[in-house]
Amino acid sequence: MRRTPELAPQFVDLDQQQDAASLGMWTFLATEVLFFGGLITLYCAYRTMHPDAFAAAARHTRIAIGAGNTAIMLTSSFLVAWAVWCLRLNQGRIAALLFWCAAALGVAFLGFKGVEYAIEYRERLVPGFNFVAGGAGAGAQQLFFAFYFVATGLHAIHVAIGVVVLIVVGWRSRARAYSTRYHAPATVAGLYWHFVDVVWVVLFALIYLPGRS
Repeated sequence: MRRTPELAPQFVDLDQQQDAASLGMWTFLATEVLFFGGLITLYCAYRTMHPDAFAAAARHTRIAIGAGNTAIMLTSSFLVAWAVWCLRLNQGRIAALLFWCAAALGVAFLGFKGVEYAIEYRERLVPGFNFVAGGAGAGAQQLFFAFYFVATGLHAIHVAIGVVVLIVVGWRSRARAYSTRYHAPATVAGLYWHFVDVVWVVLFALIYLPGRS
């Protein structure tokens, strides 16, 4: 049987290879759901025990930056979906541009997050380092910000990884490495980026919105 250059030797055809890649990514994302799910469950448990303190702590977050970053992530996710669709139409150059635009938005997200971290550092909201909060719920507020920095920091690492992946996939798309027949790497990269987007939307709802009404 004649083999195409994209086909790895362990697969019978490109369809099987793409199915295996998709299954592998979905399995990986399932482990990520368990990881972030455990963290979020812990947050919800403490928030149930200390609702007032968590609401007071949430009001210290920068909702304008959080909302802006949410818009950035949603837009980048749309661009990635558009890019994968373009690859299925053999429009590799357009797909490359879209992937790179999505990566640029990811960099912008990280930049705004860095600005937010700097503001919170100046306001002495970093637990265990320079945290200052008054009132009876000071300990619970410190728990809130411990979750905030751990969850958003881990998410930022995932975004940084995704940015690198999108840049590489964009470069490969421009080199016409993907086509209607074969676009598994771009598809799984898209799945990863959409997952990162969904995680941020959940974190935004948990971190920035309590106590705002």
